[in-house]
Amino acid sequence: MAYRAVIFDLDGTLANTLEDIADAMNRTLAASGYPVHSLNAYRLMVGNGLKNLVTVCLPESARTASVIDRCHARVVADYGEHYIVKSRLYDGIEELLNKLSLKGVKMAVLSNKADAITQKICRTLLDHWKFDAIMGMSERFPRKPDPQSSRHIAAGMDVAPSEVCYVGDSDVDMKTALAAGFFPVGVAWGFRPEKELADNGARKIIRFPTELLSVVFSDDDL
Repeated sequence: MAYRAVIFDLDGTLANTLEDIADAMNRTLAASGYPVHSLNAYRLMVGNGLKNLVTVCLPESARTASVIDRCHARVVADYGEHYIVKSRLYDGIEELLNKLSLKGVKMAVLSNKADAITQKICRTLLDHWKFDAIMGMSERFPRKPDPQSSRHIAAGMDVAPSEVCYVGDSDVDMKTALAAGFFPVGVAWGFRPEKELADNGARKIIRFPTELLSVVFSDDDL
């Protein structure tokens, strides 16, 4: 094996969650009388947690602490009820996870989404597979790309950073991998363009999930 463990980002990597996030945010904006945004616009706005999303979605003139806090509370409640209406695993993810599991590769999920909703989504979409860790954003660690949470996960799996392949769809993920000493793999099917991945340190960009197998395993292991 070239790598003993894989840490996955969630949104835009394992699961296409964009529509549910966009719908919840647009309902929140509309309820407060603010303009809504297109689905494509959300591709470049998600990835740093819901509170950051609220901030960038609001008109600049409305970005006061009280408005941000009010809208954040509303979108958290909305998304907590409608987190799995349209979200689904990307094509090919089931096959990838089956093969990694069969070969004994350790797996984990690390998201900048709040931990409670990360756990709910993973219980719904990823319950068929064993993950050594599933972690979302909490007060325990700083948000990605700070490497503390990912290093904590690697230590819990008893693997060295050089034995970890980190897979994600954004600049945040590539920066996280590099800061932690992991091998950074970008996915082309996610929310962000391939150029962003390449510009931020992706050592490999894959266009279908099972292409990861040739990264994780040597030829003799495939």
